[in-house]
Amino acid sequence: MPSDPTPERLPADTRTWVEFTDPSDPDHILRCDLTWLTSRWTCIFGRGCPGIYASRPDDGCCTHGAHFSDEDDERRVREVSTRLGADVWQLRDDGLRRGVVETDEDGEHKTRTVDGACVFMNRPGFAGGAGCALHTYALRAGIHPLRAKPDVCWQLPIRRTYRDVTRADGSTYLEITVGEYQARDWGPGGHDMDWYCTDSPRAHVGGQPVYVSNEAELRELVGDPAYDELAQHCQAFLAAQLPLTVHPATAAATAPPR
Repeated sequence: MPSDPTPERLPADTRTWVEFTDPSDPDHILRCDLTWLTSRWTCIFGRGCPGIYASRPDDGCCTHGAHFSDEDDERRVREVSTRLGADVWQLRDDGLRRGVVETDEDGEHKTRTVDGACVFMNRPGFAGGAGCALHTYALRAGIHPLRAKPDVCWQLPIRRTYRDVTRADGSTYLEITVGEYQARDWGPGGHDMDWYCTDSPRAHVGGQPVYVSNEAELRELVGDPAYDELAQHCQAFLAAQLPLTVHPATAAATAPPR
């Protein structure tokens, strides 16, 4: 695999943010990273992704399994797993026999890992195709993968966070931030990763900006009215052509060869 034109984990550089009131709720303010949402990031699993650990290049980001966001998330994945046939799920027998959920050292529920990767991770050489069995099932069933996969899996690498804000006059609002999930956002463990996609030019080769390619995920995260307004801000930002706020990995990926 060819090396990136610049080192991995490029600095964050200057970012442009937009804030606007959620059209569906005046007590919610959306704070969105336009630099990220207009970047050309795309998932390159199976198309040159080296995996987050050099020792397991075929896993993508599935090495640790997926932590569930809540009980509904876990319940949905458990239910979908019962619909998977052996043609889309390599470890189906193991998953049905031993279960698809385990508890980590902190007592949190997550998808079970088998031989070093998620139980839903089809290994290279599987006739049904390598990668997430839940994702493959969703595509074959004609539904969006976000209806089948754990929340953390379909949301990444978009990051949504919440913060209660009190204004000087004592009034309050909920700030909803939509941005990029960088390696450091995983906490101390993020620094142990050998590679992470959002920081790398090799993953910034998408044919569309993130706000378009991940429209379904963004609509699910912020709602249709908020997404529609966000898309207008993204379009205006791209039209302005401000080179100083192009995502650094996108800039590196599109730079002419030296």
